Amino acid sequence: MRRQEGFSLIELLIVVAIILIIAAIAIPNLLRAKMAANEASAVSSLHTIFTAEAAYYSAGWSNPGALGFSNLLQDLGDSKGCTPPKLDSACQIDGVLANATTAGTPKSGYYFTYVPMPNSSLNVGFSVQADPASRGQTGNRSFFTDQSGVIRANPSQSATSNDSPIQ
Repeated sequence: MRRQEGFSLIELLIVVAIILIIAAIAIPNLLRAKMAANEASAVSSLHTIFTAEAAYYSAGWSNPGALGFSNLLQDLGDSKGCTPPKLDSACQIDGVLANATTAGTPKSGYYFTYVPMPNSSLNVGFSVQADPASRGQTGNRSFFTDQSGVIRANPSQSATSNDSPIQ
């Protein structure tokens, strides 16, 4: 009688089937966890932008409030160097966040739409929307904040000042 060495084809197929079943259970949970992490990152980024805007407004580099809020999200970044800080390169946020302004250049699956609110020669307010680069894949909810610092969320479309604050 011949002695069998190794595994039979049936045994290998059973192991592969078990691995596929485990993967089918784990992958959707992994994707949901990644979307939740992206959403948490978007909320944190909005808080960072609000804090940077408050610092930009307060700094005025000699007269607090004299500058108003920034004109562009990129103005809060470091695109033109940080020594010394400038109106269009305040070095308040990192370059990745400052340039995450389109779905093609997201930060953690979200891109940010910044809108200043001018009054005469100053920006007296601003709003920022954070939207998933690919809704349902990088995130589900959209977020919004303005000079009030309240972060609001909408589960199905771009968030606005009329949406409910996050808890």
